[in-house]
Amino acid sequence: MTVQARLFLMMVLQLAVWGAWAPKLFPYMSMLGFAPWQQSLVGSCWGVAALAGIFFSNQFADRNFAAERFMSVSHLLGGLALVGCAFTTSFWPFFACYLVFSLLYVPTLSVSNSIAFANLKEPARDFGAVRMGGTVGWILVSWPFIFLLGAQASADQVRWIFLVAAIVSFALAAYSLTLPHTPPKRDAAGADPLAWRETLKLLRLPFVAVLFLVTFIDSVIHNGYFVMADAFLTDRVGIAGNLSMVVLSLGQIAEIVTMFVLGGVLIRLGWKVTMIVGVLGHAARFAVFAFAADSVPMIVAVQLLHGVCYAFFFATVYIFVDAAFPKDVRSSAQGLFNFLILGVGNVAAAFLFPTLMGRLKDPATGAVDYQSLFLVPTGMALVAVLLLALFFRPPTRAPQTAPAA
Repeated sequence: MTVQARLFLMMVLQLAVWGAWAPKLFPYMSMLGFAPWQQSLVGSCWGVAALAGIFFSNQFADRNFAAERFMSVSHLLGGLALVGCAFTTSFWPFFACYLVFSLLYVPTLSVSNSIAFANLKEPARDFGAVRMGGTVGWILVSWPFIFLLGAQASADQVRWIFLVAAIVSFALAAYSLTLPHTPPKRDAAGADPLAWRETLKLLRLPFVAVLFLVTFIDSVIHNGYFVMADAFLTDRVGIAGNLSMVVLSLGQIAEIVTMFVLGGVLIRLGWKVTMIVGVLGHAARFAVFAFAADSVPMIVAVQLLHGVCYAFFFATVYIFVDAAFPKDVRSSAQGLFNFLILGVGNVAAAFLFPTLMGRLKDPATGAVDYQSLFLVPTGMALVAVLLLALFFRPPTRAPQTAPAA
């Protein structure tokens, strides 16, 4: 098996762990009778884990621990925590198990990226195709639950989301030991022994600071999409509840195509233009949501922009970090941007958009003014585009390596 194929399978398993439980997490907590504040507390675990990844977990990946062994230990212990989530039904034990899982799993998202970058001969060309495995894994593990659990599944059945995720996590723990050896970088001359501090120092560079701010804005928009989309499709557009996940999955299918062509797009358009196109994808999608909600074909078709939104911005950011940051802090730098995407952006979206939905809800009918609601992320995306266009000046226009034909 080629290195690319081995890394592709790593990404399949990595994202399958996440995809197994993510769509059903909040409905499952409702089945258990958790109050909204308790659900919000569980939702904040990823923000805590992303922050811990910068200051602790990714430090081991950078300097003190071979990356593939870090992955193996993290997924072994994370799988045990998922089993705990499946068999605890009271809040505090469930919260504790989920927090432990988050602290172990979230750092592996950036470490898996680092393993891929370290072992690909031409990362700018090949990373998109490797990362596409994550999308494949998410789709493969998510779709069976739609048919296996059914619309009336009880909490005893739905807890299988964690058991399936645990099985995949154990499989990845074993598979990680077969990955190419990616040793720690202990001997970086003159390097700060705390890699995260070196990463934070890079925020003094204007292009890094601008990218950091834009990544935060776009991550709030991106996570807000998942907060609002399902309710919009079912309540406003009129798509049947059992079909809404099918419609949303079109975006993930489109992501496969865009990740596959990402390397060539980066060479031709460059860092800045590719990122701008990615953020404009958000603006276009939410604008269609705001002004074409009565057109089911338009709403369905615009889901395909998800691939552009993810690949052309977030995947491009990961590749850019690998190209622009010093080698000995790349894992920590990936963790820093994961902190924005999975942590701060996730938490901000979870509080911002439900609050807006509540304020824009008609007390008499209960209907949400979705047009006004979606103009907010549309405006945020346009602000992010202006910041990139006016102030983002990367040290190179584009990756230096030409893509494969």
